[in-house]
Amino acid sequence: MELPTLQHRLVTARGLRRRDARVLEQALGDNRGWLEPWEATTPFIRPGQLSVRSSISGLLAAAKAQTALPLVLEVNHEVIGQLNVSQITYGSLSSATLGYWIVETVAGQGITPVAVALATDYLFFEKGLHRMEVCIRPENTASLRVVEKLGFRYEGLRRRFIHINGKWADHFCFALVVDEVPRGILARYEGGQVPPGVADIPEIDWVKARNPLPLPPR
Repeated sequence: MELPTLQHRLVTARGLRRRDARVLEQALGDNRGWLEPWEATTPFIRPGQLSVRSSISGLLAAAKAQTALPLVLEVNHEVIGQLNVSQITYGSLSSATLGYWIVETVAGQGITPVAVALATDYLFFEKGLHRMEVCIRPENTASLRVVEKLGFRYEGLRRRFIHINGKWADHFCFALVVDEVPRGILARYEGGQVPPGVADIPEIDWVKARNPLPLPPR
């Protein structure tokens, strides 16, 4: 997949490059405490064992196979985070999953909703995807606010779904299909036309999320 450059007055999302390794490594190191609680990890591999360079190589290989869209986020030509779309599938499913991180100094400036909208609109209207999914830890209130702002529909609680910060973690899952945003997510968001309440999480799922999934004894 050819990696695009998506521009907005708040942020530029452009294709990941191998030479981004050093600046991304620096940003991740400087924001370790901020990002660590939400960092995806791999079972049986210690955190930090995989280098940024090897991660970039994997992402670019997936992009070449058209199963991923790895983007770097920039503000005023300074790298402030990443947005990665993974599990891109065409055909009868035509779906993907989106994740991101930004540095702490730009949090709360409205950058993340715009970046998510830019990437999703690109994949909907330029690449023909039908559905985008975002899965978020119940404790990650900032990311829950992002999907609320953009009007991603709540679809349910997935127990022990993704390996985060060294353990399997529950996630709330949200999605949008292109039919819901015929003019695009960004236009709907900036036009103040996001329907209220679609990202609301039922109390029963909050109760479940606050209580670990009981596992049978080994």
